[in-house]
Amino acid sequence: MITKLLGRIISSAMAGNNCSASKVPKYAAGTQPFTVLIEGNIGSGKTTFLNHFQKFQEKICLITEPVEKWRNVRGVNLLVSTNFYELMYKEPERWAMPFQSYVTLTMLQSHTQQTQKPVKLMERSIYSSRYCFVENMFRNDIIDAGMYHVLQEWYEFIDNAIHVQADLIVYLRTSPEVVYERMRKRARSEESCVPLKYLEELHKLHEEWLIKNRGLNTNVIVLNANLDLDHIGSEYKRYENHIINPAYTRQQQAVLVSPSKRPHME
Repeated sequence: MITKLLGRIISSAMAGNNCSASKVPKYAAGTQPFTVLIEGNIGSGKTTFLNHFQKFQEKICLITEPVEKWRNVRGVNLLVSTNFYELMYKEPERWAMPFQSYVTLTMLQSHTQQTQKPVKLMERSIYSSRYCFVENMFRNDIIDAGMYHVLQEWYEFIDNAIHVQADLIVYLRTSPEVVYERMRKRARSEESCVPLKYLEELHKLHEEWLIKNRGLNTNVIVLNANLDLDHIGSEYKRYENHIINPAYTRQQQAVLVSPSKRPHME
C-alpha cells in the first residue's frame, strides 16, 4: 500500500512539472476534512486525549500514531531496533535514516487517508517528525549532514506535491520532568533507555515550533498537560468545541493558551 501511495504521489508531482500551462493540483487536495493534529513530548498524554474524544467518533475520525506499522516492517521491529540507546550510541548510521524515512511514509498515509467524517484527529504528524525528532537527531550528530539534507529534500518535495491538511494543532505542553516520571512508571520497553536530557531537547524543539514560531501559521491551542489524570479531563472538555466545531475554531486567534497554563508562558 505504501509503494502504491508513493507511486501516485510521484506521478502527480511529475505531472505538475509538465511544461504545459495547466497547473496540476497537489495530491490529496480537496479530499481532507477539518484536521486537528495532537502534538507533544513523549508521555504528554496524547493517547489519553484521543480516548477522551472517542465519545464523538460519529463526527471524528481518530487516527493514532502508526506504532504497530513501525513494530512490524515485514517482521522487523524498528522501534526496538531504534530505541534511544541503540540509535544514539550503537548504530545510528544503520537505523536513523530508514526509521525516519518509514515514519514519513506512514505519516503521509495518515495525512492522506480519506474519511466521510467532518473532522480528522491525528496523533502527531509529519511536522513533528520534521521539526522535532529529525532536527534533534541532526543537532546531536545522530544523523550526518548528508542524511539530514536528503530528508529535508523529501520534506520540500512533500510540501510542493502533496496536500497535508492542518487546520489546528493541540499542543499538550508538559515539563520534561513530568513526562520522564510518567515514562518511568509505564515502563515501555522501547522507552527504557530514554534519558531526561532527550526529553528536555524534544521539549525545547516543540517550544520553538509551536510557541516561538506559532506553529508556522497554523492555529495552536496550548493545554496544560502537566495535570494528573484526575484533573486533565476538565482541561480537555474546555476545548471540545474547538475540535468538533470547525467553524468555531476558524474564528479564534492563532495561539490559544489554556487558563491553567497562562502564568507559565513567560
